[in-house]
Amino acid sequence: MLKLTQTQLAYLAGFIDGDGSIYVRLKPNDTYRYGFQIAPYIVLFQSAKDEIHFQKICKLLSCGYLRRRKDGILEYTIGRREEILSLIKVIKPYLILKRRQADLLESIFRKKDLVKNAKDFSKLMDLINKFADINYSKKRIKHKLTP
Repeated sequence: MLKLTQTQLAYLAGFIDGDGSIYVRLKPNDTYRYGFQIAPYIVLFQSAKDEIHFQKICKLLSCGYLRRRKDGILEYTIGRREEILSLIKVIKPYLILKRRQADLLESIFRKKDLVKNAKDFSKLMDLINKFADINYSKKRIKHKLTP
């Protein structure tokens, strides 16, 4: 990530607060030890009508990727753990609305490193499922390990 000014960091935090999302998904996947892939994301959204300006914002981050959805919305997605943690570290002091999500995501990363068995993973899943309570998702599914 490039060196950013305090103004740029505050702007990015405000953009994420207003037109962004911080979350982790549990994706069912039988190839993973406990049957789920943990997929963290920071996503920024913008109308494709303002793509030129949005690309300037995305360049500030120097990570992630941009995609154009069929509904005319641009999505800039950051999904790599190191990039997510690096971004959270520098913008968290400026976050207001998404501060709880940033804190929760950091906590999930710490707990993930400590998973040693199914009981630990189940506790991690419970933590991940908290995103359903603090984000504005109507379709969010809360997953549990099946014995």
